[in-house]
Amino acid sequence: MKGALALTLVLLATPAAAQQFSDAESGILRWLDKLTGETADIELLRGQEAVSGRLTIRLDACRYPSDNPTSDAEAHLTISEAGIVAPVFDGWMIASSPGLSALDHPRYDVWVLRCVTPEPPPQAEVAPDPNADPATSPDDGQ
Repeated sequence: MKGALALTLVLLATPAAAQQFSDAESGILRWLDKLTGETADIELLRGQEAVSGRLTIRLDACRYPSDNPTSDAEAHLTISEAGIVAPVFDGWMIASSPGLSALDHPRYDVWVLRCVTPEPPPQAEVAPDPNADPATSPDDGQ
């Protein structure tokens, strides 16, 4: 039991490997008006703003894990409301945990869906080798 506790303490004291992130040029957000039920998906370029209802939403940055682009996106958003000087939200949102750092607004919800990542290069099709011996072809079960 003491060995397991010591191992746990050592693992907790060891810094975790830092995950590498890549920056995306744009991101996709979802907006909800809780009063009317209206929703919209918004694609914004980095630095671009969109007006939805009384909110102005600006995407400051969008990043994703370099080793797994379809994984968890993070976006830095600045959200302002008409008639209010200070932003109602200014910070990072994580796609998989929208409640962790959420817009706290009585009428609107905004959350990150994903970053728009570059398309992977197309996979080249492998043509059959014209010099291959058909007697040893993998298709004939030999």
